[in-house]
Amino acid sequence: MNTDAPNGLVIYFSFEMDMSNKRKTWQLLIFISFISVGLVTGQVSYSIPEEMAKGSLVGNLAQDLGLDPKRLKSGKGRIYTRDSGEYIDLNKDRGVLLIKDRIDREALCGQTTPCALHYQVILESPMELYSVTIEITDINDNPPHFEKEEMVFRISESATNGAKFVLERAMDLDVGINGLQGYSLTPSENFALKLLPQADGSKNVEMVLQKPLDREKQDQISLVLTAVDGGNPQLSGTAQIRISVLDVNDNAPVFTQAAYKAVITENAPKGTLVTTVSASDLDQGPNGKVTYSISNTLDDVRQIFQINEYSGEVTLIGSVDYEKARHYQINVRASDQGGLTDSCNILVDVLDTNDNTPSISIMSKSNIISEGFAQGTAVSILNVQDLDTGENGKVQCSINENIPFALKTTSTDFFSLVTDDELDRERNSEYNITVTCSDEGLPSLSSSVTLSLQISDINDNAPLFEKSTYVASIMENNSPGLSVFTVKARDVDWKQNARVSYILEESSISDVSVFSYVSINPESGVVHAVRSFDFEQLKDFTFHIKARDGGSPPLSSNVSVKILIQDQNDNAPQVLYPVRGGSLVAEMIPRSADVGYLVTKVVAVDVDSGQNAWLSYKLLKATDRALFEIGAQNGEIRTIRQVTDKDAVKQKLTVVVEDNGHPSRSATVNVNVALADSFPEVLSEFSDFTHDKDNDNLTFFLVLALAVVSFLFIVSIIAILSVKCYRWRRERSFYKYNGHLPVIPYYPPLYSDSVGTGTLQHVYNYEVCRTTDSRKSDLKYGRPYTESIISLDTSGAQTLRRADLDTLVSDDSKDQCMVILPRFTAYHLGAVWTIYFAWMWKLLERTMARRVLLFISALSIGLVQGQVSYSIPEEMTKGSVVGNIAQDLGLDLKRLISGKARIYTGESAQYIELSRERGMLVIKERIDREALCGQTTPCALHFQIILEKPMELYRVTVEITDINDNSPVFTMKEMTFEISELSQPETRFVLETAIDNDVGVNGLQIYVLKPSEHFALKMHNLADGAKSVEMVLQKQLDREKQDRLSLLLTALDGGEPQLSGTMEILITVVDANDNAPVCSQAIYKTTVKENAPKGTILTTVSASDADQGSYGIVTYALSSNAKGLAELFQVNSNDGMLTLIGSIDFEKNKQYQISVQAKDQGGHSDSCKVIVDVTDVNDNSPVINIISESNEISENSETGTVVAMMNIQDADTAENGNVKCALNEDIPFIIQSSSDGFYSIVTDNVLDREQVSVYNITVTCSDDGVPSLSSSVMLSLKITDVNDNAPVFDSAIYEASILENNAPGVSIFSIKAKDADWNQNARVSYILEDSSVNGVSISSYVSVSADSGVINALRSFDFEQIKSFQFHVKAQDGGSPPLSSNVTVRIYIQDQNDNAPQVLYPVQTSSSVVADIVPRSADVGYLVTKVVAVDVDSGQNAWLSYKLQKATERALFEVGAQNGEIRTIRQVTDKDAIKQKFVIVVEDNGQPSRSATVNVNVALADSFPEVLSEFTEFTHDKEYNDKLTFYLVLALAVVSFLFIVSIIAILSVKCYRWRQEKMFYKSNGNLPVIPYYPPLYADVGATGTLPHVYNYDVCRTTDSRKSDMKYDRTYSRSIVSLDTNGTCTLPHLQPEKLVNEDSMDQSAAVGQHVAV
Repeated sequence: MNTDAPNGLVIYFSFEMDMSNKRKTWQLLIFISFISVGLVTGQVSYSIPEEMAKGSLVGNLAQDLGLDPKRLKSGKGRIYTRDSGEYIDLNKDRGVLLIKDRIDREALCGQTTPCALHYQVILESPMELYSVTIEITDINDNPPHFEKEEMVFRISESATNGAKFVLERAMDLDVGINGLQGYSLTPSENFALKLLPQADGSKNVEMVLQKPLDREKQDQISLVLTAVDGGNPQLSGTAQIRISVLDVNDNAPVFTQAAYKAVITENAPKGTLVTTVSASDLDQGPNGKVTYSISNTLDDVRQIFQINEYSGEVTLIGSVDYEKARHYQINVRASDQGGLTDSCNILVDVLDTNDNTPSISIMSKSNIISEGFAQGTAVSILNVQDLDTGENGKVQCSINENIPFALKTTSTDFFSLVTDDELDRERNSEYNITVTCSDEGLPSLSSSVTLSLQISDINDNAPLFEKSTYVASIMENNSPGLSVFTVKARDVDWKQNARVSYILEESSISDVSVFSYVSINPESGVVHAVRSFDFEQLKDFTFHIKARDGGSPPLSSNVSVKILIQDQNDNAPQVLYPVRGGSLVAEMIPRSADVGYLVTKVVAVDVDSGQNAWLSYKLLKATDRALFEIGAQNGEIRTIRQVTDKDAVKQKLTVVVEDNGHPSRSATVNVNVALADSFPEVLSEFSDFTHDKDNDNLTFFLVLALAVVSFLFIVSIIAILSVKCYRWRRERSFYKYNGHLPVIPYYPPLYSDSVGTGTLQHVYNYEVCRTTDSRKSDLKYGRPYTESIISLDTSGAQTLRRADLDTLVSDDSKDQCMVILPRFTAYHLGAVWTIYFAWMWKLLERTMARRVLLFISALSIGLVQGQVSYSIPEEMTKGSVVGNIAQDLGLDLKRLISGKARIYTGESAQYIELSRERGMLVIKERIDREALCGQTTPCALHFQIILEKPMELYRVTVEITDINDNSPVFTMKEMTFEISELSQPETRFVLETAIDNDVGVNGLQIYVLKPSEHFALKMHNLADGAKSVEMVLQKQLDREKQDRLSLLLTALDGGEPQLSGTMEILITVVDANDNAPVCSQAIYKTTVKENAPKGTILTTVSASDADQGSYGIVTYALSSNAKGLAELFQVNSNDGMLTLIGSIDFEKNKQYQISVQAKDQGGHSDSCKVIVDVTDVNDNSPVINIISESNEISENSETGTVVAMMNIQDADTAENGNVKCALNEDIPFIIQSSSDGFYSIVTDNVLDREQVSVYNITVTCSDDGVPSLSSSVMLSLKITDVNDNAPVFDSAIYEASILENNAPGVSIFSIKAKDADWNQNARVSYILEDSSVNGVSISSYVSVSADSGVINALRSFDFEQIKSFQFHVKAQDGGSPPLSSNVTVRIYIQDQNDNAPQVLYPVQTSSSVVADIVPRSADVGYLVTKVVAVDVDSGQNAWLSYKLQKATERALFEVGAQNGEIRTIRQVTDKDAIKQKFVIVVEDNGQPSRSATVNVNVALADSFPEVLSEFTEFTHDKEYNDKLTFYLVLALAVVSFLFIVSIIAILSVKCYRWRQEKMFYKSNGNLPVIPYYPPLYADVGATGTLPHVYNYDVCRTTDSRKSDMKYDRTYSRSIVSLDTNGTCTLPHLQPEKLVNEDSMDQSAAVGQHVAV
């Protein structure tokens, strides 16, 4: 413990830093600052060991400082530590210092000595400060330890003695004697330790080689490095050192076998393992790693086999074929990483398998066959071959199932494909016939070929509609020609046979032909509407459509079509009740009617249907909408409120009836309703109802309807009388001629009588069958099948016999041919080409069959007639003669020409061609033996010569001999080897072999190597006749004498002249690692400024290694012992450049010692040290500590008042530590220096809160360094307020306006006064000062809100009574004492448009009807009268304008817009009505405007009596019109009744006569017969007066328009005969179809009636 006098100046330099370098204390600065003001009254020091227990006693502070413990309690004694941890606690009761938390010296100070804690003890009242220093001493509580538990070295066995290896240092956190002291290494047979003291007191350790290493004796060495300290007890730490001895490449790889044998089946899958070769190398590491490769160059072994370069597995990567090659020889080379090699051979035998599939050749085939062909028709002929032999070559063929074909064997290897069933193109138009041929090998192989066969079509299918019945719809009112829908029929036949035409069959709809309703497009089947349909007349109809194909003969089918007519909203609703144009008053409602009273019901109908007929009712207009409503669905008009006396008697309602169509249609009806309890009341009210223009229209339409109905009635009477007269005259003529006119009952066309006794017309039946090509032929009709159609009996009735089917079918072949002549001719013309092609196909089939048979027979007797061989050298020129083939084969040249001799080579290229004229074989293309056969010998071309008529075949073989046209070639221009200088003699290196495409003596023979001082060549003969070559080391290499060698390898063949090829061999002698790196300097020194940027280059270390290659490459790295330096510094591993990567601070560390290690690739190393001195720069800005400050100050404070005190320090020294401070400008404060480092801020002027209420005082302190650094702090000072300002209004005088008729309490406007003071002093209250307006207190007019200043009106103002007034308002603040101010307020009343104009003239009375009279002689501009009006409002509200609202004649009068004068604007004429009434509107200019109306009656007359007489007849017009309407309606009803009665009478007579005629037919003619005369009937025969008319109904095609029609004679002599009774009846004939025995004609025949 050390206690000093209070007045002494004691300075403690303390630097504290924990392990993370983040905490520091500045006791020095604080201690000095307090000394300057004399606060430090004592100081005490203690010394304690680290790791003391919590609560342990440090010292008696009260006793050591001479203080009473009570003083510590009363002075609130406390320890001030700033940012340091609180390790010490003060016990105020005992006055002692105790351990508060465990103290670890290493964590607190690291390696810094001495280590101390600095505190201050502070007492208050009065303030005292005592400094306490506690020194922490070290104990041996940390053993030495290595950062890495294991260190690994790789050292070559060629390393020399003295080689150094830097080891990792141990770390000991203790200091002094307890720190690290020494190292030991065990065992120490090969290595020794060397300690290198450092400038900072630490020691680096190196391991030095004492004895050379031998990998063959020991390849791994394990050592233990131990570090010990000097404490008691002594502590230690260990690290394991593992050394791997690197081998030198002094052994070449050696194969376990010189030759390997393997077997593989042909077509084995890729990836198949063939065999595995193995070679061993006594070396280790890269020198002992063996890789394998294939060295074959002459053949394609590399494309077929592959060897794994690491495992030696030989696998198959290509395809092997026994037929191409039966064995392979593979040359394998084994190489280590040092360039030493060995080689071996692998002989691979290939086993044969069934690997050839049958080959299918198509000799002949048909692509198209008709579906009508017979079974057994040949389709294709095939030839099948298999290259395999024995069981593998036997072939069986089949085709796919479920097809109408069969495969038959004609002879060996020949098959024919024939039809086996009927063909149907519609079921299958094309067959893909797959012929599959399999051999009998194991496994069996097969091949297939697909034949595509198309089936041609015949017309055997009729068109079929998609639906059995079609239903379509069309909207009514359609446009004619509109497409309704489309029918679709499909014919499964093809092309012309599938071409469908659509025909509309004859029928009638409501006695009207269907052709007048619809039409159909014959091509597309689109049905069109011919007319516009009306749903109300026709809702649906049905007809039939025929679909006919274009085949020969054509086939057809029918379908039924139903068309539905859809309704459109084309009819507006018709109102049935109330009747339009009826009584003036329709309904009368008593005034006592309750709510919901049924007034009337509007009844309407719509002739449309569906939703188009749904009706809804709406009330469009009403005199009083609030009185009536109408039911939207039922049309009932009801009251919706009680009827009152104020409701007008006359009520007119307009009702709209609307349907639900799209778009909707509507009708309107007016309903007049009277609100009265009695009819006289209604009558008196409606007596002055003006004549409506609708009555005029009603009268007009009534007259028109009466005229039309009368005209129709008269026309009907005249028509009836005319018909009656005509019939009377005709009957008179009939009786005059005594009934000799023929009586022929009328039947519509094509009607038939089912009774068999009717009177139908004569019918001729013809059956005509024509084709689409019949337009070029004539139509001829033969005789009928019966001689007589009609026979006469004695009863006078003609009856037709029913023809028996047997008599209709004639057996006469001549007649039969005549009947079918048109059909036969057309069919023959249409099908001639089909028959021709069928005949040709049959002929072709027979011919082909003969050829195939001939071919097969030729094969059976042997086609090969001879064989000849030739031998020629390769590379002969084009056109050179190979041989006289005609002479050699004994053939005549004419035979070669007549037999069309040709050469057949199969798929091979044709190098030889035949000259028929010369009988020579000549060269067609240049022959290269090497490209044709490669290394295969002998090399030959095989082809055949074929002759025809008869077929002969000769085999020719041409051998191609080799010439020396290829020199030996190396695939590589040079080979590179890297051979270690330690390689031993007899080491072998496999060389690339040369390639010579020639064979025999022309092939490769020997190799020559130059120069041959160090190496010799050794050749090996391989099993396939090739030679491999090796280079053998004869003399050891020395890199120091020669590091590179260049050799030339020459390959020679045995041809004449001799050819050669060369390859250069480059050898690089690889150095052995026998030198360690050496640093150029042991110690490097450099300087750097603190805070230097990252990336700054400090220095470059350099080390050299005498070795070359990888062993001579030196890398640099920081020693791992330099803890914390790796975050600051970095060394480039390649060039040794040391750079800064972190931030350095002079205040933290002034010097760094960095250990750099240099290593080569062989494990040798050296180390050097770099000392970095850090220079100081001005990098610390001043630190500002605020000791005391005031947050508020009153604005009336005196000048010089202290506001804040602060302490300012700069950690830099000298000029960098000199500090100057200043404040921001334009503020009433200054800064004063009270002592060294202490400053005070005081007021320098008067303060005014109203100008500035808050001051932000910025204190800026700068040092004198270069560049200068500064820091600043901001103090916020608030100025408190005093009440020194009165409220001030925004304006000296306030003026406002308010509209008259305002609501009491409405806000007029707001006044605003502001007080510059704050808070309560600025709170403003508003007071209305007492005054009077027109003797009334102002408080009854307005009021003012004390808080907001809003002025409210207390009464409603009237502009006509008071126009403006003024008063005073006082504003008072809430200060003490309060301050106030006044303001004048003036209020203006604004006028509103609240009065309507008043009409002064003309006066509105009911006594006079006419106000003014205008003479008819008045000119343009004549003043009729003047409307005078006034408005009591003022301003623009009183500006009046006049408008003419209604007038009897607007073109006669006008009114002045400003003066109200009514004048004429044209001359009065006699056509102008005497009575003129118009309404004048007087309107002001206010917003909104108000108006008044006045009625002005004017009479255009020259005298008053004229006016009086005109006005007295005014009420009689209505009565006259009502009577006229009544009589017109009555007349229309009478005439309509008579017309309807006449129509009913006529219909009754017609019905009666129709019933009589029906009875006549039932009575078999016993009733009188009314004769009927068909038009154009006349017989020119013996007895009748009818012309002979031939009616033929012929079915023809679309192309028959170009052909002629020829008619034969008639088939009966007499059609009609008369009996004595004057009546004749025709029998009924039921038509029968003619049956043709020809089956082909029967399917296409169409029977039609030909009627006369």
